[in-house]
Amino acid sequence: MKTFILSATLISIGLVANAQDAIMQSKFSDNMSLTLKGGAATPLNSSAFWGNMRGVFGLEVRKQITPVFGMGIEGQLSVNTGSWYGLKNKNMFEHQLVGTYGAINLMNMICGYNGTPRAFEVEAIAGVGWLHYYAPKYDSNSWYTRTGLNFNYNFGSDRQWTVSLMPSVVWNMGGDTKYTTPLGHSAQYSSNQAALQIMAGVTYHFSNSNGTHSFALVRPYDYDEVNNLNAQVNGLREELEASLVLNVAMETEMAELAQKLETCMNKKPEVIMDNTLNTVRYVFFKQGSSVITNDQRPNVEQIATYLKKHTAATVVVKGYASPEGNLEFNNKLAASRAEAVKTMLVNKYGIKSDRIKAEGQGIGDMFTEPTWNRVSICTINEDVK
Repeated sequence: MKTFILSATLISIGLVANAQDAIMQSKFSDNMSLTLKGGAATPLNSSAFWGNMRGVFGLEVRKQITPVFGMGIEGQLSVNTGSWYGLKNKNMFEHQLVGTYGAINLMNMICGYNGTPRAFEVEAIAGVGWLHYYAPKYDSNSWYTRTGLNFNYNFGSDRQWTVSLMPSVVWNMGGDTKYTTPLGHSAQYSSNQAALQIMAGVTYHFSNSNGTHSFALVRPYDYDEVNNLNAQVNGLREELEASLVLNVAMETEMAELAQKLETCMNKKPEVIMDNTLNTVRYVFFKQGSSVITNDQRPNVEQIATYLKKHTAATVVVKGYASPEGNLEFNNKLAASRAEAVKTMLVNKYGIKSDRIKAEGQGIGDMFTEPTWNRVSICTINEDVK
């Protein structure tokens, strides 16, 4: 019996630790219950089993510490309906006991707690306390131990009610040795000093601060998921740090560009004339057109500027067309493009026409991109001076 109590205590301590997630949700006043019980008891000695049976009733108040382990206090009276051990007793009550007990929910211990009490559960019970015997002419005090099982049926909308079948064995552990009665003996576990009790009980579980009548289940963390989330957070932090570094670099570059822009805006305009033109200049045209657009006029002006400075120089303008369309049209278009450049040089810039030779060359193939062949190519002939 001592081994059983010690083992139950150690198991209970471990289960309290394992159920700490649920305990953290509970207040001291939570998970309290009240049990009314009644039944019969009979000694386990050589006395008549049925003839010495007595009515028994009692009360229990329990605190469920974890979904597995609970502790409570109990009080119990046996009704005097005859005599045990041949002693005539005229009192209404024959025995009373008051003590404490521990309970282990075997279902929750083995199968785990799912957040709501099961409809059917089994508990192991072990208790100890004060035992009093109302004997004729004298009263006798002793102490008792009790072990048993509770077979519980839980019901109600929130499992707030329990009906139990509660078989147990109560041992009289010793008493006043002055009298040669069954109560006068040394502490021992013997069937001669034990009684079998079979009782039924009704229990009400009081409402808790979490709004239920039992433990609110706090499921353990999924540590793999937590680790994955931590890895994602760390990755985002690294990305943020890299972005901050990049942002600093971009701000530095923007500051440098802003400084350069300010320098350019504060610089006085300067017109740079290319007076060293001795290569080819290109004047490009739109499809099907021989009109010199505004973006191409600087190229013509560069040719005119050079010719004005170098009065002996001449220019050959060769016009081309891209291969799209009719060949005869393209030949005329190529000649028109060459004439357009010559006309602008003569009319706008005052270059003598005899210094300009305009030639239509038809379809151009000097560029791999066909549209680039819509061009007049101006080649300067250097003066001999």
